[in-house]
Amino acid sequence: MENVIIIGTGCAGYTAAIYTGRANLNPLILSGNQPGGQLTTTTEVENFPGYPDGIMGPELMMNMQTQAEKFGARIEYTLVTSVEKAPEGHFNITSEDGTVRQTRTVIVATGASPRHLGLPNEKSLIGHGLTSCATCDGAFYRNVPVCVIGGGDSACEEANFLTRFASTVYLIHRRDTLRASKIMADRALANPKIKPVWNSTVAEYLTDEKGEVRAVMLENLVTGEKSELELKCVFVAIGHVPNAGFLGGLVDKDENGYILQTEGTRTKTEGLFAAGDVADHVYRQAITAAGQGCASALEAERYLADLGVH
Repeated sequence: MENVIIIGTGCAGYTAAIYTGRANLNPLILSGNQPGGQLTTTTEVENFPGYPDGIMGPELMMNMQTQAEKFGARIEYTLVTSVEKAPEGHFNITSEDGTVRQTRTVIVATGASPRHLGLPNEKSLIGHGLTSCATCDGAFYRNVPVCVIGGGDSACEEANFLTRFASTVYLIHRRDTLRASKIMADRALANPKIKPVWNSTVAEYLTDEKGEVRAVMLENLVTGEKSELELKCVFVAIGHVPNAGFLGGLVDKDENGYILQTEGTRTKTEGLFAAGDVADHVYRQAITAAGQGCASALEAERYLADLGVH
């Protein structure tokens, strides 16, 4: 019987492992199918405290893993398919290979996967002119044209943010009006650097000889006409999908699938905690995920102490 199993290996999961490890709880981390989380798909991270010159995303994740292992965390590279709470009060966690592990507490730190368009070369372009985080990557595209795909609040917010750096921000939307709230839509459309591209979608990503995005092929959904738009980066802002489907009815979720926390990082099921982007649709930053990982570890430690586990 484990004291704590942490599902997920991003900033939230590794931070939870560091704290539960230092509390001598001997945590077990189940990595999921993207060890290290979304930061492993980024290049330089400039906004994580303690790295004034920036750090590469994969290196930051490896540092966190090493630190967690230093304090006794163990990592198994497997994908969790279901979590159930037994009548005795512990949890049974089933992996894709059929292995069932038992634990007194669970910290879910599985993050959220950005929605993409589903184009053929999309995954290979992530970090090479394709991203889903303006605050992470916007500063790399100074004085060059970029585009944002989407029409909601997130797309408008990302477009406005990007005007601090880019020469022009094309806002590409499938309809002829934004679905964002009025204040966000008005703010975006009033910005002289933001150029809306209505009734259009991206049909293809076009790359240069180095494999970096150099343009997109637009398709007008009204006329069917296709045209090339030169730019240096595509910011996809059509939402995220929280990786929480495997939890069944153990947690409540909002209308977008994010886990609802009841108090701190607690969920409606005693002993089950949620940290990071799987429960946070507001900030979605590495440092806020790490903070929630810390909080979930402290709350799990207190929960175990109440059970008489020290």
